[in-house]
Amino acid sequence: MVQAYNFLASWQLFPEKCDFQSGIPPKSGNYKIESVENGHALSISINWVSMENEAYYTQYKIVPDGQLHHFENIDLADEAAASIENSSTLLFKFYKQQQIILEVKHEIMPNGYLKLTQQGYDKDHKPFVNIEMYHKQLSVLPYASSVAGVAIRPTKEGVIKHKALSAMEDQTNMQLDQIRQQIELLARQAQEIRKRKELSMMIYEAKLSFKPQIGHIYHLYEKNDGQHILSLVAPQEWGGSGPFKQFVSSVRLLADHTWVEVN
Repeated sequence: MVQAYNFLASWQLFPEKCDFQSGIPPKSGNYKIESVENGHALSISINWVSMENEAYYTQYKIVPDGQLHHFENIDLADEAAASIENSSTLLFKFYKQQQIILEVKHEIMPNGYLKLTQQGYDKDHKPFVNIEMYHKQLSVLPYASSVAGVAIRPTKEGVIKHKALSAMEDQTNMQLDQIRQQIELLARQAQEIRKRKELSMMIYEAKLSFKPQIGHIYHLYEKNDGQHILSLVAPQEWGGSGPFKQFVSSVRLLADHTWVEVN
């Protein structure tokens, strides 16, 4: 499930960036996507707090193979299908009595945010579109990494003058924003290294019948027995996945002997 790596994270909701046609955006929320069952399924965990400060939690598993599967939460749906459209798009569809009731599109945006577009029908059977925006949650700091986490409350009225307070807020906000950008950059770099490591482990555990050359592109396939094999032959040369179960990804060997996915 190489293409799903970009989504595997804990995502923090931007309530102010949400656009709901049905319902009210939560006060706060967390959306977590994990790989389970040896990479054959995704676990989705959702925590959110309503504007009335009521906490909610839900969790479910879904198989991103494009096929319909029984859905464990029958109150929501009877069946569900998921597909990885590409490395930045993940699509869920939920069905009840063979009718689609909800479609959830996950998109990794150019700025690294996660955009969820929910299309469905409300209790009056009217169509709606809800949009949620998330940023990748960073848990490396023992303190709040956003300006909202810094609360300044003068103990006496007039101790901190308005102009001084405004100047201080501008400076600290700018510095916090710079730190946040640096943290997000490091987090993206760490995520890329982790992806390369996991992909490299998969390839080095695969069957190799030749010595790969640095800078060259090869093609990773999954065999019918679940094992992987690295091939010189591209899918279009086979006319599909060839004699294998499925094509996984085209990859390039880097100078540090790690592998990277190529489109």
